[in-house]
Amino acid sequence: MKKIILTADRPTGKLHVGHYIGSLKARVELQNSGEFDELYVMIADSQALTDNAGNVQKVRDHILEVALDYLACGLDPEKTCIFIQSEIPALTEMTFYYMNLVTLSRLKRNPTVKEEIKLRGFEESVPVGFLTYPISQAADITAFNANIVPVGEDQLPVIEQAREIVKTFNNLYGETLVLPEAVVPKQKSQARLVGIDGKGKMSKSLGNCIYLSDDEQTIKQKIMSMYTDPDHIKVSDPGKVEGNVVFAYLDAFIKPDSFEKYLPEYKNLEELKAHYRRGGLGDVKIKLFLNNILQEILKPIREKREKLAQNPEKIYEILFKGSEKANLVANKTMEKIKSAMGINYRKDFANKK
Repeated sequence: MKKIILTADRPTGKLHVGHYIGSLKARVELQNSGEFDELYVMIADSQALTDNAGNVQKVRDHILEVALDYLACGLDPEKTCIFIQSEIPALTEMTFYYMNLVTLSRLKRNPTVKEEIKLRGFEESVPVGFLTYPISQAADITAFNANIVPVGEDQLPVIEQAREIVKTFNNLYGETLVLPEAVVPKQKSQARLVGIDGKGKMSKSLGNCIYLSDDEQTIKQKIMSMYTDPDHIKVSDPGKVEGNVVFAYLDAFIKPDSFEKYLPEYKNLEELKAHYRRGGLGDVKIKLFLNNILQEILKPIREKREKLAQNPEKIYEILFKGSEKANLVANKTMEKIKSAMGINYRKDFANKK
């Protein structure tokens, strides 16, 4: 069986370092590993509209921004099919058929959906489209026969629901759809990066992000404002590492040579943490250390992004070409689905002639 990957992002804002460490970096590594037959990366604009129906321009504007972030991080359109969700009509049709395989009570029990509804304050006014996005996601995955879906741990319930839909469909209509497997980041520190304010995960909607497009000074300002340990008032005070945003970022972004380059008086991160815990290490010092590490990572991404942004027409050409390729694959899957269900009337009629 082919090894096929599908991943996606909602174009509701520019991508941030949480996206980078949680998925983008891994996508580029997977793309360049040569171990996978096909890689699809989708800009999920249709899904973004489920809670932005009154602000379509926001979604429209950020399609280009997300594409720039993809390419700047190293996704290669010659190796990876990058496409726009709304350009693939078969996804909407698949979603409609899959809706008949899921109950309303099952959707409401989905932990990811419940958390997202709470986060947005929908309560009983949740849009139907938003409630059913796990079904839409099942269509996205199965349309491209993806059997590997890299996600954060918070998205595991959505992938489990997609697996349920695949199993139900195959039980009803015969083996047609490929069963996907979720793959989560190996390092816990990279799975769910906390926001710079320490309040939940880094989120575009909460505005607690360091964006891939931020300039050098903005990155430094955000790092210097990071939440640490409120009881660590004086340098001599013992400090808490747990719940300290700076150390959460160091856990995620530290490289083997980071100490040699920027903080040679320490051998490793555990030694730095131990010093902070016993006191005598100030917040400014660890923040400047983190700043050096992030600036090193983000500078080449930012510079490449700025160069790519000078030719937006070329970026859209890449997206439209990828969408054309994605359409061919999704349409073939749609034919298989309709044949399995027995509703491919035109084909049946033509075969009888």
